[in-house]
Amino acid sequence: MLRSLKKMAVGAAALALVLTACGTGGQAPEEAAGNGDAAAGASRDLDYAVIIHGVPDGSFWNVVKKGAEDGGAQYGVDVEVTGDPEGSRQAQLIDSAVANQPDGIVVSMANPDALQGSIEAARDAGIPVITINSGEDRSAEFGALAHFGQSEGVAGEGVGERLKEEGAEKVVCLIHEAGNVGLEQRCQGVADGFGGEVQNLQVDLNNPQGIQATVKSTLMGDDSIDTVVGLNPSVTTAALAGVEETGEEIKVASFDIDADVLAGIQDGTILFTVDQQQYLQGYLPIAMLVLYHDNGNTLGGGHPVLTGPAFVDSENVDQVAEFVQAGTR
Repeated sequence: MLRSLKKMAVGAAALALVLTACGTGGQAPEEAAGNGDAAAGASRDLDYAVIIHGVPDGSFWNVVKKGAEDGGAQYGVDVEVTGDPEGSRQAQLIDSAVANQPDGIVVSMANPDALQGSIEAARDAGIPVITINSGEDRSAEFGALAHFGQSEGVAGEGVGERLKEEGAEKVVCLIHEAGNVGLEQRCQGVADGFGGEVQNLQVDLNNPQGIQATVKSTLMGDDSIDTVVGLNPSVTTAALAGVEETGEEIKVASFDIDADVLAGIQDGTILFTVDQQQYLQGYLPIAMLVLYHDNGNTLGGGHPVLTGPAFVDSENVDQVAEFVQAGTR
């Protein structure tokens, strides 16, 4: 399964290059815009709303935002990125976007049930919808054209397999948002790939000191635990502080990327992290929506277009760090 996943992830990266080369609807962007003298990325009367389950300027979502805005700049279309981590408020943002009749909507679905009515209303209004990041298993059900993201379960399986190779015996998986199905799928995937004992532990994303204290007390209370997995860079960093306070040699692994996690991989305190290449989750949907508008093109054939997992470890961390500084990883 992971071998096939690697092929699909490479395909998604190659797709970005193909779309860049093809321009809009198979034409140069200036031709599609009706202005033969305009440069690539000339302005077009198309606008797209990207609505995420987070803060657009956060350390993860700002890369998605940059990808979407870079896609908009390349294709000469307007892109607005908004978001809210709470499901009902995210639904309200979708409703507001539908009222403005954009040419397409991109939505991340951490809480699909809260968004179903709003997404179906967009579809009923004739607005094409693409889902990203979370909710891949409900995307087609809601009438979305495609889904871009990583399979959280498969990504988790890859983590579990790597931890087994590292000699882990008992793993704690930290879930930082109650009700986030993607996080639950990650931990279940870790358990499936690991094949040993995995304990899920609920923590509060907004309370780093609490995460640190909870991880420390959990480890001190059970000396059979030798590995901690954070599902978010800031959670991993807080967990690492708790691990270090125990004075024990506990393995730490992560999902997603920020400067602290990369530094931890470089200094050997973090084994690896899962990179879902979220820049592609912003860029590729804008490219597809433009191509769908111009040429009726779709991607994925009814299956998710996978952007990950790609693993960052001691072998490639220095190269990836350069891309992170550029805001594209």
